[in-house]
Amino acid sequence: MSSNFQIETLIELFNANFIPSRNTELVCCEPEPIYRPADASHPHHRIIFAHGFFASALHEIAHWCIAGPERRLLEDFGYWYQPDGRSAEQQAEFERVEIKPQALEWIFSVSAGFPFVFSADNLSGGVGASKTFKTNVQRQVLAYLSDGLPEDAQAWSNILLRHYRPDLTLQTSEFDLSRVG
Repeated sequence: MSSNFQIETLIELFNANFIPSRNTELVCCEPEPIYRPADASHPHHRIIFAHGFFASALHEIAHWCIAGPERRLLEDFGYWYQPDGRSAEQQAEFERVEIKPQALEWIFSVSAGFPFVFSADNLSGGVGASKTFKTNVQRQVLAYLSDGLPEDAQAWSNILLRHYRPDLTLQTSEFDLSRVG
């Protein structure tokens, strides 16, 4: 991976903008990603991403962008999560709730010029992201680009564009399913 995608840079960009405006900081590195609201020991809400992976940070930021003010006060936004090894039914539910986060992650990836890969997050289940899921994520991306992103998502995309792709804007042609994993 290019040295352009230093996780320290991503953390600096996020924290410089969202600690002052949203009392939220991006933090590396735990074995599993998690969101923790501010508490007596930590003055800021924390988006904690896994293993120092650039993609993990973008994905966790996407979840944060979707969570409303009330959910941002709950650990992991109060969301349901079924770990690796899901049944077919559980995987279908996972894909249903991951459409918007992965759409935002794709937008953030393109904003940074970083390769996007769909995640089925079910390695031991031997299941990759379904074609239907990929199509639904792409549809959501195009809807976001047409109708507008959530406020924090738009701000983050703009920050990434300014830093990684100055003087460029997102184009719908960049969200072709044949260009992603």
